[in-house]
Amino acid sequence: MSLEDAEDLVLHIILSKVGPENTARVACVSKRLQVSASEESLWSIFCSLDLNISTPLHPHGDSAPSFKRAYQSWRESFVMYPWSLVKRVKHCWDSLKLWLSLNFPEAEATLRKGVTEDDLEELETALNVQLPLTTRLLYRFVDGQELSSSSSSGVVDGGSLGLLGGYSSYWHKVNVYLLPLKEVVRETIDVMAGDHNTISKNIVVVAVSAAPSSKKMFFLDCTNGQLYTENTSSHQMLPCVPESLVCINGDQQQDAMLLWLEEHGRRLQTGAIKVREQDNIKSISLFPEIPPLCSISVSNGVQVRASSVFMPEVSDHLDKPPVYSYACSIRMSLMPNFNRRHHSSWQMYSRHWVVRAYNAVIGDVDGELVLVQNPLLQAKEEEFVYRCISQFPTSNLSVEGSFTFVPGSLQDPKGPQFEVNVAEFPVKLPDYIF
Repeated sequence: MSLEDAEDLVLHIILSKVGPENTARVACVSKRLQVSASEESLWSIFCSLDLNISTPLHPHGDSAPSFKRAYQSWRESFVMYPWSLVKRVKHCWDSLKLWLSLNFPEAEATLRKGVTEDDLEELETALNVQLPLTTRLLYRFVDGQELSSSSSSGVVDGGSLGLLGGYSSYWHKVNVYLLPLKEVVRETIDVMAGDHNTISKNIVVVAVSAAPSSKKMFFLDCTNGQLYTENTSSHQMLPCVPESLVCINGDQQQDAMLLWLEEHGRRLQTGAIKVREQDNIKSISLFPEIPPLCSISVSNGVQVRASSVFMPEVSDHLDKPPVYSYACSIRMSLMPNFNRRHHSSWQMYSRHWVVRAYNAVIGDVDGELVLVQNPLLQAKEEEFVYRCISQFPTSNLSVEGSFTFVPGSLQDPKGPQFEVNVAEFPVKLPDYIF
């Protein structure tokens, strides 16, 4: 039996399986097949599978007269790119936007409308570079973030809505924004005019954290497709994505920008990282929230979650000895079985840390806290967070320890001290650097 003899329902099922390209070819065979191959229900399936759209829309969001016309307009708009790559990049942005809409709509509102091919060519001319294909596509869909709080240099000044998130400890605050094209040009020109002898001539600055206390930058190398970040004092560069995954030639192209954003999206969607609030300010926190990068333990009725984030901006792997810096976050919360003994607060008195590298103890710190004001664990708070910055001469470690608390306060203790354990958590150089 030929397609001509198939019933309408059977023909519809067959065409939905062979895909849009083959369906378009089938339409050239006969008038009947042309009618079947033009059904709205069929092209709505193709639009849903390839483009994740449930209403007929053109690439820039305006309505199309039909699903078939919508699909055609998408193909025409991105004809210069491999279609499989277009679908992958769109899926990456759709996943990020969906997560943001549900968990951090304030940050979603900063995402800018995608750019045109003319905009991309204007950047390439201004900077004398050729962007990798996948980075061009990423900007076709989203032109970075709107930097609403700007400094005199034109970049965001200490905001908290960065798509790539950040971390803070003491005075050091990082929150990374994805730059729009106009700021890519500005920042790249500024960097190339400065003292950055270790930086290739074919780089562009694609993301920054411009908090006054700690500036952090990410550079895309347009020659090899890798993404780098630097130590701000020596300008030594570190790759942000595993080298073996980056490929900017052939049919399976994926530069570091796409891999970086996809990995970030996976971490958000799995709950490995999440939005946290500090001093009534929400931001995406890069401190891991689930094992194996976060340890979880319960002792004396207190749950403790501990994790770390590598800080490349204040590390120097070429120094002698090398310096690897990490921000550590210890989150404590009272369990239902915690014996409150009618107290409302418990003040931290001392801490004990054991640091291991390759199963050998390389550090053992035990003593009272040296802080202006010792932190309080309070019954009314959902979670108490202790943060610190640590520097080590090696990049693959683990840390465990404990805190000692006093019921009431150090000045007015209400009972005996008790200890809260911190289970071993990794402190190591990550595969992906954010």
